[in-house]
Amino acid sequence: MQIANLTIRPLIAALLTAFGPSCLAAEPVAELGVVRVTAPRPDGRSLFAERLDEQGLRALRSATSDVASLLRDVPGVSLYGAGAVSSLPAIHGLADERLRLTVDGMDLYAACPNHMNTPLSYLDPIQVAVIDVWAGLSPVSAGGDAIGGVIRVESAPPVFARAGQGSLTQGEAGAFYRSNGHGWGVNLAAAYATESFSLGYRGAGAESENYKAGGTFKSYDFTGRAGHTLPRDEVGSTAYRTRNHQFTAAYKAGGHLIEAKVLYQDMPYQLYPNQRMDMLDNESTKVNLRYAGSFDWGRLAARVYRETVDHYMDFGADKRYWYGMASGGSTASNGIPCSPIGPTCAAGMPMYTAAKNTGAKLQADLPLSQKDLLRLGAELVRYRLDDWWEPSGAGMWPYTFWNIRDGKRDRTALFGEWEARLNPQWLTLAGLRYERVATDAGPVTGYIHATPLYSGSGGTGSQTTDAVAFNNADRSRTFNNWDLTLLAKYTVSARQDIAFGLAHKERAPSLYELYPWSTWQMAALMNNFVGDGNGYVGNLDLKKEKANTLSATFDWHAPDRSWEFKATPYYTRVSDYIDAVRCGMGMSGNCPGNNPAANQFLRLKYANHDARLYGLDLSTRLLLAKTSLGEFGLKGLLNYTHGKNTDTDDGLYNIMPLNAKLTLTHKRGGWDNAVEWVMVKGKDEVSQVRNEIETSGYSLVNLRTSYAWKQARLDFGIENLFDRFYRLPTGGAYVGQGTTMTNPPLPNYPQWGTAVPGPGRSVYAGLNVKF
Repeated sequence: MQIANLTIRPLIAALLTAFGPSCLAAEPVAELGVVRVTAPRPDGRSLFAERLDEQGLRALRSATSDVASLLRDVPGVSLYGAGAVSSLPAIHGLADERLRLTVDGMDLYAACPNHMNTPLSYLDPIQVAVIDVWAGLSPVSAGGDAIGGVIRVESAPPVFARAGQGSLTQGEAGAFYRSNGHGWGVNLAAAYATESFSLGYRGAGAESENYKAGGTFKSYDFTGRAGHTLPRDEVGSTAYRTRNHQFTAAYKAGGHLIEAKVLYQDMPYQLYPNQRMDMLDNESTKVNLRYAGSFDWGRLAARVYRETVDHYMDFGADKRYWYGMASGGSTASNGIPCSPIGPTCAAGMPMYTAAKNTGAKLQADLPLSQKDLLRLGAELVRYRLDDWWEPSGAGMWPYTFWNIRDGKRDRTALFGEWEARLNPQWLTLAGLRYERVATDAGPVTGYIHATPLYSGSGGTGSQTTDAVAFNNADRSRTFNNWDLTLLAKYTVSARQDIAFGLAHKERAPSLYELYPWSTWQMAALMNNFVGDGNGYVGNLDLKKEKANTLSATFDWHAPDRSWEFKATPYYTRVSDYIDAVRCGMGMSGNCPGNNPAANQFLRLKYANHDARLYGLDLSTRLLLAKTSLGEFGLKGLLNYTHGKNTDTDDGLYNIMPLNAKLTLTHKRGGWDNAVEWVMVKGKDEVSQVRNEIETSGYSLVNLRTSYAWKQARLDFGIENLFDRFYRLPTGGAYVGQGTTMTNPPLPNYPQWGTAVPGPGRSVYAGLNVKF
């Protein structure tokens, strides 16, 4: 029996203290004259990234339908709660559009005022082949217009028959079931290929009912719809149904590859426990064309893509649908169906978003010598967005409300990056990126005017006043972003590496930070992509965010990587961080205001401040023993992030508290087993300006086991084994049922102060068979 215990001691010590009683760069090439490159050169950028490959991903595919949750074991990553298949990853406290999220090389955006259709929600976990995560210190070639890092998701590459094989036919089919919510899904893949041509399909469908928490968490059961109630341990608005399809065609000859992918998603519904609306339809089509070629002088990669999104929101099954005096008024527990639609009767609140995203990328990799590689590239993204709310009655009457009309956000970028292997010990990466971001939006109207050609003031919720001011303002904005990254990795010995670097990153405000114009309480509540229950108003005067990050990773390991321990301290300073200020309360409250209201939902306006984030990631992995019973191992993870608005001395929103994970692993033959212990400290450092809800600490135990044959794999597991009740520290505020459009909430309906609970016990099983 061989036992390695040196590397676990620092992590165990850190856990006890925190929780207490509560190289491979390009090989030198001999001088042989001109040589045609026919294989990919090793990518030194990957040495600064955390990579999840097929082996690391497959154990979680039966447990989740959310691609973002596949990142749960990556140091420094946490998740903002949202819909069941669209949580938002955060890296060191920076999330959403502060990160560059790419899917198969496409820069994607959430086309929704609540960010319900996040970039990673357009794939099923079964479609993901590899994920690369750069935390804070990201190469400029990996993406720009982000300050927190890069997450790059790639689906499976095309397959080709081997030389002399003739043709290749292969496929895969699978299914899963999860007990909590009665979730189930199926997937199917098929491919036909010759040595030079490949055709492939991979699709998946999944659906689930609402999940249940580990105990009761509310004192009411009404949903706002007569005859429809929810048990007091059921988390309303957590159901979903989604279908994803991917078609691939590829051709290769010599060192050249041409690939075309078409991704189509049809999501009939995804309900949201921390948003006042629900997604009731989302249809997206993406066409992605890629070329990769090898030449005497280096490699060339080119990509063009086109995405269209049609998105629809309204009140889902667990939220009140009928509004207005004829439906019982705003104080009634349930809305009564009424007619006709008009000033006293409203049928829901239909909201539509249509977006088009067109992009192109070109990159050349130029070997300057045996030890130096230069990357040069250019990118172009043209984004168009319309966001409108059709009249439905009562205060949402009689015309269409335009939240964003003719929204435009265009990015043009140039970058250069130098990778150098100075000697066997030193690898460096230096890059500079310039990016021009131009935004604009057209004139708008509220519910009370048919065209933007009007003047005056007043109107319900000051719609006329706000719309006239917005339409008369200069709405075009231009931001010139500069990114600089300096990275180095030093190999101290066969047992120790040090990677460190400095990055300056800049991000321009998004359309949904700049252009939502109405201070009306109801309209503001519709513009919220952080799930805190508050309403948000845009700000045309926002500046770009500018972040400076310093970080290092100390990596101790065995020469064969049978054990390893990593420590990553980091520090980020953000100038003009886009935070929020409070608006005055009441229908005509000004923004910004200085309302000290506590313990209730608020109206907020985006504003620039300065911020500071710092923290530490620890991770370890080691082989405990090799015996006749198999291999026993241990994995550990600890993350700590502290974020503060240095102008107001307030906490930053949705910062994950101190958390850790210990996993005991066992492998023997086809068996792969794990017992996982998750620990999270209580959250008491919160954003006061948002009235963010504090949460208590908790610990969970998860079990996983799988058995793999040559052509099949069976997965089984239990999440939250002891059915513990807990509240999600970054899950937002619970507004998953009832009259969600009332602010303040109804009597005996404590909307504010209830954080979204996590799921109770869930038993899952999945089977995949290859043929």
